Amino acid sequence: MIKAEHISKVYGKGAGAVRALDDVSFSVEKGEFIAVTGPSGSGKSTLLHILGGVDVPTGGRVYVNGIDVYAQKEEKLAIFRRRQVGLIYQFYNLVPVLDVVENITLPVLMDRRSVNEERLLELLELLGLTGREKHLPNQLSGGQQQRVSIGRALMNAPAVVLADEPTGNLDSKNSREIMGLLRASNEKYKQTLIVITHDEEIALQAKRLIRIEDGKIVRDEVIRS
Repeated sequence: MIKAEHISKVYGKGAGAVRALDDVSFSVEKGEFIAVTGPSGSGKSTLLHILGGVDVPTGGRVYVNGIDVYAQKEEKLAIFRRRQVGLIYQFYNLVPVLDVVENITLPVLMDRRSVNEERLLELLELLGLTGREKHLPNQLSGGQQQRVSIGRALMNAPAVVLADEPTGNLDSKNSREIMGLLRASNEKYKQTLIVITHDEEIALQAKRLIRIEDGKIVRDEVIRS
C-alpha cells in the first residue's frame, strides 16, 4: 500500500541545516491502523506530509499503490493528493464561509467531479452531523468541527487517511469520540490510517506503533492483532 525507501528531509543549507528525517524506510499494508509517536521536533509531521504528497523529500522515494509519488508531474501530484490522501489536522482548517456540507464536499468540487450524495449522507450519519448540514464552522463546537474535517478527508474515499494530532485541540470526551470515528472508518472503509499523536492512550488503540526520535525510526512493532 505504502512504501517509504530511505526518506530524508533537510531544511536549510550549510551550518544551519536541520535534518528532520534521516534514512527512514518502512512499508504499510492496506487497511493498517498505525500510530506514529515521538517527541516534538522528531520529524513525525514531516514524515506525514511527505507520505501525503505535501512536502517533497530531500532524498528517497515514496510509493503508494505502486506509484512513485514524487516522480509524477505537479498536475498529477495534485490529483494524487486530492484523490488518494485524506489529511486531518489538529486545527480543523475549515473554510469559515462554507457550511458543513460545503466543507465536506470541497475536495470533490475542486476535483471537478459530482458529489456522491449517498456517500455524503452516509458520512453525515456516521459523523453525527445530520441536522447540522447548513451550520457554519463558527456555529459548531470544536469536536463538531473536527468531525467535519474528518468528513472532508473521507469524502473522496481516499486510499490512505493521515491524521496529524487530530485530538490535540479537544477535551478527553471529544478525543475519545473522534478516535472512535477514525477507528470506525478504518474498519468500515478498509482505509489505511496513520495517526500522529503524543497521547499514549490513543497510540495504544492502533494495531502498530512506530516511534521516531531525531528523524529516525527507533521502534516499529505490532502491538495488537
